[in-house]
Amino acid sequence: MITVEEALAMILDQVHVLDPEKKPILACLGQVLAEDVIARITIPPLDNSAMDGYAVRHESIKNAGESNPATLHVIGEVAAGYLSAQEVIPGAAIRIMTGAPIPKGADTVVQFEHTDEEIRRQRLLCSSVIGILRPTQKGENIRKAGEDIKKGDLILARRTVLRPQEIGVLASLGYVEISVIRRPVIAILATGDELVEVGQPLPEGKIYNSNAYSAAAQVTRCGGIPRILGIGRDNRDDLSAKIAQAMDADMLITSGGVSMGDYDIVKEILAEHGTIRFWTVKMKPGKPLAFGVLQQAGRETPHLGFPGNPVSSMITFEHFARPAILKMLGKTEFAKPTIEAISQSRFKNTDGRRVYARAMVTRRDDRYYATSTGPQGSGILTSMAKANGLVIVPEDSEGVNPGDTVRVQMLDWVSEG
Repeated sequence: MITVEEALAMILDQVHVLDPEKKPILACLGQVLAEDVIARITIPPLDNSAMDGYAVRHESIKNAGESNPATLHVIGEVAAGYLSAQEVIPGAAIRIMTGAPIPKGADTVVQFEHTDEEIRRQRLLCSSVIGILRPTQKGENIRKAGEDIKKGDLILARRTVLRPQEIGVLASLGYVEISVIRRPVIAILATGDELVEVGQPLPEGKIYNSNAYSAAAQVTRCGGIPRILGIGRDNRDDLSAKIAQAMDADMLITSGGVSMGDYDIVKEILAEHGTIRFWTVKMKPGKPLAFGVLQQAGRETPHLGFPGNPVSSMITFEHFARPAILKMLGKTEFAKPTIEAISQSRFKNTDGRRVYARAMVTRRDDRYYATSTGPQGSGILTSMAKANGLVIVPEDSEGVNPGDTVRVQMLDWVSEG
């Protein structure tokens, strides 16, 4: 039986960064750049106003004050997106809106609040004159050309994960499409004669196929594209046919059929279609985890065989499928965010495997606290629905008691990778 770290290393060694694809920028959120982005333009292209106010020459207002306003003639107005044809000369001002290019001759912008514009409006005074009520430093409220981006600069490096802010930068540079590492297609197959597809009548003794939907949601959440293959029955012909449908995917995930029972034949079928690298891991839940490579017509498809119990399936996905998908996406950070918390429950370790116990983590003041979500059976899927973290009980520990400090993997905290 191998450790969690040994299993993960073997899986990551088998998967590789996928090919690039060109897509509209808004469809690339969360993906990884496959190319450097070099600025094609300068942003802002011209000096522009950071405030609504008046563009002036500093020499005209340097001695201004409330008791001694600097009175200037207003010779025009300019809005964002337009250029002023007039030049600001000593004793003159141009009314200017935020983002508008600075008119020729101006070197300072005085914001409206530092003028008598409102007083003049209320008293119906002449609008062709403005009084400056405070001294303003030269160059104040002017955004210089290129202060954000200069043409020719490296703006986003290859392997950058595209967040909303990077999408905005690409749009500011005029990009419609960009080259990114493509999303992996993950084939998902639940196995077992006991399974019934959702939406169908449920005969006595059967259960609905929840594992395929949990796995598909997990694939989507970490950036992959799920392809549900349906249910594989416990016979060689049906399983072989279903596995053949997965050969053009980037990975196959199965659930069930990897334990020691007489009907757990998935391992045998997989061995006929390729090789199995390992099939037990020193963890709980999730011990019967198979990993191998399917081979057909010169193509190799990595395969992860999860246990059939729904909690085991979800937890093994988080520890093994998620990192593999992230690597295929070109990401480099695979670990789940981990914190220290005070346990408020008892978590047992009875057989020397690493335990991942479902818990609800809360924060009070500057400390985190972890409380069990209830019975920890691997078939109790609602215990996962109540959890936002997994308390880690090490292999060499007999368990955790209330008041102990524990490490907790957070299920819902997102790392950008």
